[in-house]
Amino acid sequence: MKFFCYTGAISCMLLFFFTRDTLTFSVLVFGLSLIGWSGSIVFYDSYLPEIATEDNFDRYSARGFSMGYLGSVILLLFNLSMILLPKLYGITDKGTPARISFFTVGVWWILFAQIPFRYLPSGKVNGKGKSGNWIFNGFKELKKVYQQLRQQPYLAKFLSAFFIYTMGLRTVMYVATIFGATELKLPSQSLIVTVLLIQIVGIAGSFAFAWLSGQIGNIYALMTGVAIWIGICLGAYYTTQANEFYILACTVGMVMGGIQSLSRATYSKLIPEQANDTASYFSFYDVTEKLAIVLGTFIYGVVEQLTGSMRNSILALLVIFIIGLLLLSRIPSRKVYSYQVDKAD
Repeated sequence: MKFFCYTGAISCMLLFFFTRDTLTFSVLVFGLSLIGWSGSIVFYDSYLPEIATEDNFDRYSARGFSMGYLGSVILLLFNLSMILLPKLYGITDKGTPARISFFTVGVWWILFAQIPFRYLPSGKVNGKGKSGNWIFNGFKELKKVYQQLRQQPYLAKFLSAFFIYTMGLRTVMYVATIFGATELKLPSQSLIVTVLLIQIVGIAGSFAFAWLSGQIGNIYALMTGVAIWIGICLGAYYTTQANEFYILACTVGMVMGGIQSLSRATYSKLIPEQANDTASYFSFYDVTEKLAIVLGTFIYGVVEQLTGSMRNSILALLVIFIIGLLLLSRIPSRKVYSYQVDKAD
């Protein structure tokens, strides 16, 4: 986790040198920053079943996401103030505020990473080490988890549902501002407000869904969230005014934070109790999510390209969420559960 964290943070800081003359270098370090974030988040997520008991998974997962949203809002407000009001900071060059923002993100990343690095346990080391190519070994670990899914039917069903509804959820996250700019012709200031709204409301959403899961169970809570996403897609298709877009943004923030935190907690509950390497399971979880992002944005772009309207792409996402809802309905929901095969019935 330290390796990936420092790789991502330092790469992000190097984007301070992003100019027209350093385009190749900047694209390279941007890619490294994404690798650093994706790699570190796998180990971060895998600590949940290591440091908490099952009855606290929902609450702690929600707390983690809410703290992340809060931190992003604080830093985002500072960087946006620098970008929108550069003279306030004595900056005259238009590109400098954005470049400084990259640097501050890297510093923020490293600074707050010291907290888990100091207090989290070092983790489990299985076996006596592995020889050979580390990338090849990584694929072997993913294959091993995939094979174990055959003995964990509920885990397999959840991952298939997670893949589908995450395809829609993550796509909305990435294209929401593009939709506002292209279809509604909203100015950049309005889109900035939208990003802030999503982050702020996401804090409340994380805790709201954690509470809801305690009342009706994880799966029914997730189904509620996916059903709301279906309503969001319908609303977006008919949205024409900025105020309507802001209302949708608040709703997106509420269910986005809630579903993300609850999905992580639910997956933690489904991992077999005898599993010694939770990082491998969460690597599989993360790969599933990344593949969903690629396929979801691809579908969104293809539909928009073929029909000439992003509104039709929204309808495609609506269908994706409906499929995800149907897949979730195959899994029983309980307020307190551990979905091992021998405890299913």
